[in-house]
Amino acid sequence: MNAEHSEHALPTPHLDVVVQGSGPALLLAHGAGGGIAGNFGLVLDDLARDHTLIGPHYPGSGGSPAATEPLDLDVLADQLVAAAVAAGQESFAVLGESLGSAVAVRIATRHPARVGALVLTAGFPVADPVLALAARLVKSLAAAGRWEDVARLACVSCLSRTDLADLAPSDLDALVAETLAGMPPGMVDHFDLVSRADVRADLAKVSAPTLVVAPMGDRLVLPDSSYRLAAGIAGAELIELPGAAHILNEVDRMTWLRHVRAFLGALPLPAPVNSALRSAPAPPTPL
Repeated sequence: MNAEHSEHALPTPHLDVVVQGSGPALLLAHGAGGGIAGNFGLVLDDLARDHTLIGPHYPGSGGSPAATEPLDLDVLADQLVAAAVAAGQESFAVLGESLGSAVAVRIATRHPARVGALVLTAGFPVADPVLALAARLVKSLAAAGRWEDVARLACVSCLSRTDLADLAPSDLDALVAETLAGMPPGMVDHFDLVSRADVRADLAKVSAPTLVVAPMGDRLVLPDSSYRLAAGIAGAELIELPGAAHILNEVDRMTWLRHVRAFLGALPLPAPVNSALRSAPAPPTPL
């Protein structure tokens, strides 16, 4: 079966979307409990200088309505592609962070003719033991109404040892409060999907050039998960960020940006998307 016949029909898009910049398109897939600004905010303006950024928010994040049933990886992947097409972008590279890496891989296998490249950061093909435990903790603490403890878990899991070691107790309390205030309504739904997402069988089917970025100080998604992504995707390039945490600080994000720009800059010009892909969208599929 060729790539053209592998394409899945697109739903009517209904996610809140950030669109910024001009040039070749980058579709942004954020992480669980995150958002476009939270995951990509440090580099949005830079990337938008010469790329069109399309950043959909998952259900219950940004301005997207919360899900009414458990999230489905296929449906979420199709919604992100539909958002890009609705923004006038028929083909794109996909930049996935954490859960967004699994979403990006699924996009690449469901819509291969549209995907020119993948950048997978702090990603996983299936939840490793640490991530699975964290997802279970998020769900159980939330069910008990212990949202401040969810914020504490997020802080200790997602920041680097160096960043945490330099915080005074009062600063740590402020960080927890800020994290609590920023947690989206869909956080539990996102982490429920984290616990179920499995793209191991997709990896061998990915044909797009792929860059895998492994933050080596990540305590939420183990670096081994990035190694497994890179090993499973033919020709994938692996970059390690020594000491970097799950959420990249400004210094590590600038290093990330340098590698990502070099990778994107070396890609061949995208081929025109076949007109058969521009068919009318399928009826909406509820999330």
